[in-house]
Amino acid sequence: MMNKGIGLIAFVWSCWKLNLAGAMEFRMSFLLTAGMMVVNNTVWILFWGLYFERFQVVNGWSLQDVMMMWSVSAGGFGLSAVLFGNAYRLASLIAAGQLDIYLSQPKPVLLHILISRMSVSAIGDVLFAVILYGLFGDCSAIGLLKFALALLITMLIFMFFVIIFQSLAFFLGNAEGLSQQMFNGLLAFSTYPTGIFTGWGKLLLFTVIPAGFISYMPIGLLRSVEPLFLAKAVGVAVLLTCGGTAFFYYGLKRYSSGNMMGVRN
Repeated sequence: MMNKGIGLIAFVWSCWKLNLAGAMEFRMSFLLTAGMMVVNNTVWILFWGLYFERFQVVNGWSLQDVMMMWSVSAGGFGLSAVLFGNAYRLASLIAAGQLDIYLSQPKPVLLHILISRMSVSAIGDVLFAVILYGLFGDCSAIGLLKFALALLITMLIFMFFVIIFQSLAFFLGNAEGLSQQMFNGLLAFSTYPTGIFTGWGKLLLFTVIPAGFISYMPIGLLRSVEPLFLAKAVGVAVLLTCGGTAFFYYGLKRYSSGNMMGVRN
């Protein structure tokens, strides 16, 4: 069992190295793509900077809290898209019958699919998150551990929330549009302070679209640990991970082969 686990880790690590090597083959394109994502995110940060020049606090949120919100959101999404890039195109693979290659190999199907692609632009999100945290975050050992935990929780929420809606392609045929809209909603709401939402809007952010568990990280984990919030955030991440995995394999029973022949090294 231990040898099997070590072999699986080695397989995942090899896939990540190959993905990065493939991205680095066209180095200028790689640098421009990742760099433009950093610039794109920086524009939003400048907007918030101008806003806080006039208003020092927004419903209890300071400029540092908003910077940390962006760092966690961008970093969590970036890690999911860099390490498990196929999560965001799973619906198109299912609809086109392109899972045959993965089904024919003795590896966990979902894991194999997810790690087979890397988003180059998302590397810019990860770099942006690290730079932003270095400028505004707590760089002590405890601070870095809390930041790493926040990124892990955020990555799992992003990835498996998307996988659930992408897996609807097993049942609907074409679920790309719906899954993209749900992802856009999660991403957009995760970059606004939860303090500006009340009533039904706030309830929505902690239920249907769990963006609140991402955007509240600067207050409930990085600024000071709120045990109840942290327990709920971890619980949601675990629930989405288990639910997304189970839903994918349930849908896989309905998968129709595309009769595609392919070889994967």
